[in-house]
Amino acid sequence: MQVDCIAFLLLDLSSFLIRRGIMSTTELYVVIGATGRTGSAAANTLLNAGKRVRVVVRDESQADRWAVLGAEVAVADLTDHFSLCKAFSDADGAYIVSPPQYSSETLFSQAEAMARSIADAATNAKLPKLVALSSIGAEQQNGTGWIAMNRMLEESLSGTGIPVIFLRAAYFMENWGALVKIAVEQHQLPSFLSPLNQKFPMIATADIGRIAAEALCENWEGVRIIDLEGPARYSPIDIAEHLSLTLGKAIQPASIPESDWALSIAGQGFSSAAISGFIEMTQGINSGHIAFHDRSNAECRTGSVKLETVIDALAAG
Repeated sequence: MQVDCIAFLLLDLSSFLIRRGIMSTTELYVVIGATGRTGSAAANTLLNAGKRVRVVVRDESQADRWAVLGAEVAVADLTDHFSLCKAFSDADGAYIVSPPQYSSETLFSQAEAMARSIADAATNAKLPKLVALSSIGAEQQNGTGWIAMNRMLEESLSGTGIPVIFLRAAYFMENWGALVKIAVEQHQLPSFLSPLNQKFPMIATADIGRIAAEALCENWEGVRIIDLEGPARYSPIDIAEHLSLTLGKAIQPASIPESDWALSIAGQGFSSAAISGFIEMTQGINSGHIAFHDRSNAECRTGSVKLETVIDALAAG
C-alpha cells in the first residue's frame, strides 16, 4: 500500500542520515490513540520537538497523514498482545489512551481487558515509562460511571512496576460540542452540568495532549498523578453569556432535567450500559463526588487554551 512505501522510505532516509552523522538518534515514543484529539496533539508535540514517534492505529488506512509527517506507523489491536508488544518494541516510552467502546453493552469488561493487555505488553516490551490519560475522580471506588474505566487502567498499569504518570484530566471543553450547536440553532444552551452557576474545572484536549508529550519526555520513578485543568473554571452561565456576545443574540442556559438525560443522548450510538454510565458520571460531577478533592498526592498543571477559544470553534463548526 502507498502508506507502507512512504513509511519505509522515511525510515530508510532516517537510517541513512543517522549512519552518515547528518542526523542524530533521538528518543522514540509510542502514541496510542493518535487518531483522537489528545493523541493527535501529543504526537504532533513530540514530532515538533524533534522526537521519533510511532503512532498506533487499528486500521492502516488511518496512517497516511502520520507517515507523511515522518512518524512510524504500527497497526495493532489493544487486545492483541503480540501486535502491542511489537508496537512498543525498542521505545523509550508511550502515551496510552484506552478508547471506550460506547456502543457496546460490555464496555466496562472490554475496558478491563484492554487495560490488562496494555499492561502485559508494556511489561514484556520492557517499556521504560508510561503516561496514561485518566480522569478527574479516578481515585473514587464507585459512583463514577464511565470514569471507572480509567480506574481500571490506573490499577493495571500501577501493577507493572513501570514508572507511570496518570493524567487526571478535568471535564473536556469539547464535550460542549453538540450542546453549542443546539444553542446556535435554538438560542438556548442545554446543560447536563448543574447548577448553572457552578464553575466546573474544564480543559481543552489540545492542552491534554501537549502536557502528555511534555510529561513523557521527563524522567521519574514510581507512580505520579497529575491533575489537569484549564486556565479558569467555567459555569454553564459563563458559556451562554459568551455565546450571546459572539453570536449577537441572547442565549439562555437551561438545565436538562435528570429524567431526560437518557433520552437526550439516545440515538447517538450509545449502548444502554453506556447511557447508564453517563448518567452515573454526570450525577457524580454535579454532586461534587467527582472533583479535585485532596490534591496533596498529586501535581497540578494548568492548560493555556481558554474555553472561549474552544466554544468559538465549536460554534463556527
